[in-house]
Amino acid sequence: MTNFMHVDDWQVWQHASRLSELTITERVRVITQLGIETGTDPAKVTPIQIVRWLASHSEWSDSTMCTYHSYLRRWFKWLQAQGLREDDPMVKVGTPRLPEREPRPVSDIHLAKLITTRMHKRTRFAILIACLAGLRVSEIARIKGEDVDLSGPRMRVLGKRGKQQSVAMHPLLVDIAHQMPSRGWWFPANSVRPGEHMLGKSMSQMIGRVMQRAGVPGTPHSLRHWFGTTLLLEGADIRTVQELMRHSSIASTQLYTMVPDKPRHEAIGRLDPFRYKGSGPIGSAA
Repeated sequence: MTNFMHVDDWQVWQHASRLSELTITERVRVITQLGIETGTDPAKVTPIQIVRWLASHSEWSDSTMCTYHSYLRRWFKWLQAQGLREDDPMVKVGTPRLPEREPRPVSDIHLAKLITTRMHKRTRFAILIACLAGLRVSEIARIKGEDVDLSGPRMRVLGKRGKQQSVAMHPLLVDIAHQMPSRGWWFPANSVRPGEHMLGKSMSQMIGRVMQRAGVPGTPHSLRHWFGTTLLLEGADIRTVQELMRHSSIASTQLYTMVPDKPRHEAIGRLDPFRYKGSGPIGSAA
């Protein structure tokens, strides 16, 4: 429960809309922080208060700023839709420029190092699911035995905004399915939350600890980036990769078509400042 007007109602409304617990928690946290730091109920803040609040957080990255802007827009749109506020202050605040992104996959050598590192069996299974099916950590955490159809073989995935999609299963994942329960959660929570699945944050921490111990840079999401980038490098067409990555827009998939580091380094390495053989050493007098 919060101490601000309508925030609790917004939280309930988001649950009814089947948004993920992580999304709801983050949105409520940011709106509550806005109210605390401005000293004003977040339902009543003015555009200039919002601008000053955002400007006071120079430590936020451009990506974080864009994310928080989106939370604010959704908050005020909801207030308007419920008849709780007439104006939308975000119209006067404006929209920050979305930073250009590029995938950051783990390298092949680091992935091999990670997979061969000693770890719990289920942690290894989670890592293989991430890099061979491209699932996000929150999606891995919610896998149930009932989601797997070995006759396909396919796996049903509960993705962003509660959207359910089926993904093809790699032969290694079929082998994993034979070792996991045919009913119930594959990655159950601990005794604090009996009968529930692991939280996405806990899954991320579990994989992240092994990555750190193995000396593998990046985050668990880098395994999903390896999945998308490697599919394209191995010749899969971009429409197929969009389906496998479950991107709603092909623009998201196009990020994975950026030239990877290896060809860049090879191209740079082929540069020859003495390609005109008749030239003298660099810096020699004419």
